[in-house]
Amino acid sequence: MARYRDANCKLCRREGEKLFLKGTRCLSSKCAIERRQYAPGQHGDRRMRRKVSPYGLQLREKQKVRRIYGVLESQFRNYFKKADRKTGVTGEILLQLLESRLDNLVFRLGFAPSRKAARQLVRHRHVTVDGRIVDIPSYSVRPGELLKVRDKSKNLGLIHDSLKEVGRGDEIPWLRLNKAALEGELLEIPKRADIPLTVNEQFIVELYSK
Repeated sequence: MARYRDANCKLCRREGEKLFLKGTRCLSSKCAIERRQYAPGQHGDRRMRRKVSPYGLQLREKQKVRRIYGVLESQFRNYFKKADRKTGVTGEILLQLLESRLDNLVFRLGFAPSRKAARQLVRHRHVTVDGRIVDIPSYSVRPGELLKVRDKSKNLGLIHDSLKEVGRGDEIPWLRLNKAALEGELLEIPKRADIPLTVNEQFIVELYSK
């Protein structure tokens, strides 16, 4: 399976803001963007200062969202096409589809410090959905489905450390988290106002509508 293999910190520096791709490290002084607030590469400092065109703004917003959720370009385009076919606000539906991914919900519930770590938990068969093992990170979770850490995996230090340090699941109204049982549930498809993401999804719609 194709996936991004380079340093995650380069992605944050390229977008000029923290995308929180490395969990709690992004909150510490070790965060690369704290030390080098310019794009990676030989001419990075120059690129961050130059004027950005309307197309550039749209492209950067698309790249930002794609990198936050850890999906490749072809996957992201397929999500947009699916959102565009549905009735409603396309940008909002796009974010709802991305938020419904299994790896994202494992992260949102606090079982993993980052979406990349959540993807690994799913791929290594540590998570069940309604009692059955699902090892596909892009699996679309439906409201009412129960996500649970497998009994054999409940002693994983990664999960307990993440819940202890972050505790994100308590802060999201469309998720229910039971820390003691290491399980959670998607209560409803989130509305745009409830998705904790500072992006302008309308730029993405404009980019793909050209």
